[in-house]
Amino acid sequence: MSDWLEAEQRIERAQQLSESHRWEDALLELDAAIAINPANALWHAQRGVLLEELTRYGDATDAYRRSIDLDPNDREVSLALGMCLSRQGRHARALEVFADLAEKDRDYEPAYCHRIQIYSDLGRHDRAEEMFYLAQELKENCPHCFYHMGASLAARGMTERALFCFNRVLEIDRRYAGVHRRIGQSHRAKGDTRKARAHILEEWRYDPGNSELLFDLADLSISVGDWRGAVSKYEQIIELDPDHEEAFFELGQLWLARGDNEKALLCFERSEDLSGEEMILHDLDWRIGEVMVRTQRYEEAKVRLERAVALDPDNPAILHLLGDALLALQKPEDAAKCCKRVLAGDKKNAFAHHKLGVCLVQQGKSSDAITHFHKAIDAKPDHSDAMLSAAVAHIQLAQWREAKEMLTKVSRYAPNDPDARELSRNLWRYRLRGFVKRLTT
Repeated sequence: MSDWLEAEQRIERAQQLSESHRWEDALLELDAAIAINPANALWHAQRGVLLEELTRYGDATDAYRRSIDLDPNDREVSLALGMCLSRQGRHARALEVFADLAEKDRDYEPAYCHRIQIYSDLGRHDRAEEMFYLAQELKENCPHCFYHMGASLAARGMTERALFCFNRVLEIDRRYAGVHRRIGQSHRAKGDTRKARAHILEEWRYDPGNSELLFDLADLSISVGDWRGAVSKYEQIIELDPDHEEAFFELGQLWLARGDNEKALLCFERSEDLSGEEMILHDLDWRIGEVMVRTQRYEEAKVRLERAVALDPDNPAILHLLGDALLALQKPEDAAKCCKRVLAGDKKNAFAHHKLGVCLVQQGKSSDAITHFHKAIDAKPDHSDAMLSAAVAHIQLAQWREAKEMLTKVSRYAPNDPDARELSRNLWRYRLRGFVKRLTT
């Protein structure tokens, strides 16, 4: 068998293997053929396609360049090179390739079409529109152009114009990948969850293994209060991919919101096991720390939440939780620092003022605490917890009239609060006790 015949046979086997999606095996056959005849430009281009299937984009770029060196006039290979560069985020180089294509052949519509997407991704929407209209002059019914232009308009909040473009894509190609999802997202931006759900489900019908669509459906379910539907979608994702750490994390957040701490913790710990260093771990530490606070495992909560704060030092939600854990561990000075950090970013945060007041009471600084309780009430006039805390602080300072005023306010906003009712019933005893104490000292 001659070398040339062997090369042709290997190319044929590579084609058969590619049709079966056996990319690695196909690449081996193609490389063997190229070793026999390295001057075949088409084979280098085919090699680039296989390498892209294997997500080896840098190697694919080199293969396309080699093909172009051998045949500089093949527009399709130059187009593939530009698209491959774009996938790598090498937008400037991709734009150069497409501009060069347009310079060589001003009637080659794809050279304009694909620049719409790049300019849109770069936020250069004026240039994206310019490329769109240039492409329209050459080909009025290009679905790619309308899709990329729709994405540019959607990014600028021009929902109606974006919808027009995406619906135009459907008129041209009913099966265009991703367009139903885009239409669904546009309808959601308009507040129409029914149409949004219908289009995303239509996309799912064409692409049932796409977990991103299930994430969209779960998010839609959450937006309309259908938490069971959201749970079902995340469970479907996990069924498709048992190692999907993000699905476990989102499912954990749902269980946390529903108050099921045990299920939430199982999901968060599974997500942590799967994520390694890839996920932003402060989110996991934050949520696991929250479960620990809820289940009164305060030492473990402290460790988790301190790690989360180290990565996100100005997050008020994490600081509040850490403050709760520190208060429970009888560390009011450290808890107070958390409250002050929240107030540094939000001087009228009612909950931070209230918690800071509690910290000061535990340090024996009831007078200073009252100031913060009143600031909490000023910021949130129905803050019954702050009113009750203020009443207690006033009692500690023997300020009976002020204590009674606070308890009267509590009864207005929280008439069934058992602590407030008990304190009101016994206020006269506290006052009498203070009177007796003054007489005997």
